[in-house]
Amino acid sequence: MTAAPIEIRVRRASRRLEVDFEGGVQFSYPAEYLRVESPSAEVQGHAPADRVTVPGKQNVGIASLDPIGHYAIRIHFDDGHDTGIYTWEYLMQLGQEHDTRWEAYLAALAVKGLSREPQLGKPQLAPGRSGRR
Repeated sequence: MTAAPIEIRVRRASRRLEVDFEGGVQFSYPAEYLRVESPSAEVQGHAPADRVTVPGKQNVGIASLDPIGHYAIRIHFDDGHDTGIYTWEYLMQLGQEHDTRWEAYLAALAVKGLSREPQLGKPQLAPGRSGRR
């Protein structure tokens, strides 16, 4: 079982979430990383083949957080996404696997011809995906 955080801070200016876990483990997560790795079904799908590569989130920020019991938080992003529940275990995993996951995300964007940069005036969707939020 993953240790619970002892402090969680939103750094709006730098668009980061900082989490201090019991035992001295600390992570500083970019909002973009948390958004594109959202545990929501919208991003993860219901099977590995359904996973969505989320483009255009380079400037996304964190609007607010909601506690979910004693085991997780819901992150409200300023692009309107708020369906992911980030358990302490998942946040720990995201921190420990940041480099590997980020490289895989950048590679997936490149393969699909997508960008981290927001596209003004139109949503940027992965091929074959609808405009659902």
